[in-house]
Amino acid sequence: MILRYVDAHCHLQFAEYEADNAELITHMAEQGVAGIVVGCDSSSSRAAVALAVQYEHLYAAVGQHPNQEEFFDAEEMRELLRHERVAAVGECGLDYYRPAEVTEAVIEAQKELFKKHIALAVEFNKPLIIHARPSKGTMDAYQDLIQLLVEAKKSAPHLRGDIHFFVGGVAEADALIELGFTLSFTAVVTFARDYDEVIRHVPLTSILAETDAPYVAPASRRGQRNDPLSVVDVVAKIAEIRGEELEHVRETLFKNTEGLFLR
Repeated sequence: MILRYVDAHCHLQFAEYEADNAELITHMAEQGVAGIVVGCDSSSSRAAVALAVQYEHLYAAVGQHPNQEEFFDAEEMRELLRHERVAAVGECGLDYYRPAEVTEAVIEAQKELFKKHIALAVEFNKPLIIHARPSKGTMDAYQDLIQLLVEAKKSAPHLRGDIHFFVGGVAEADALIELGFTLSFTAVVTFARDYDEVIRHVPLTSILAETDAPYVAPASRRGQRNDPLSVVDVVAKIAEIRGEELEHVRETLFKNTEGLFLR
């Protein structure tokens, strides 16, 4: 199998794929598309590992989304992280957009949960896959995230990872890249121009492509179920936005993702 793309963030274990998962995953292999299957709670993390065990071009990430209120079982996560097919800790982070009310208690609970994921990433020397979504009209979640990562890197300078579905601005991008983190962009870039400035501004070596499938299908399939094959559309659009040769962008993003997750 010759791989040409890596979808840095997808959810192939979700119910949306029950009917045709094997066919889709086979098609990914035929098209040279690998995928990081990302957990967002205990059951989806276990399911991600199961898929990674079954298919050589899939890898797993295990963690708990900040809006999941279930008990975080660190020992279960440790057990999963010992598996050779687990490439990252996540998704985890801070989400101040979804809660009906973002109180100090909500913020502190999310920060404490994220710190537990940081500890696991340090313990197992794995990259983080970070979900950060600020409240409307602000960059509050990114500001808090940057502070937490600055503090964590004082004792764990090799802490690294990817900021999934990045929606911040140039200032946030620069701060996170300075901390050694990459930024990943989804197929939103195929139909919205909100992120063009950041995509042009940051070094190509700091960018990953993802789908967040089954969500946010590209412009060619708006309103339909997304899948990891659309990472090809994302890479092509990033090349177009940057005004760079497609093959150079494809190869660089592949190497970026491989170097972070698959080394």
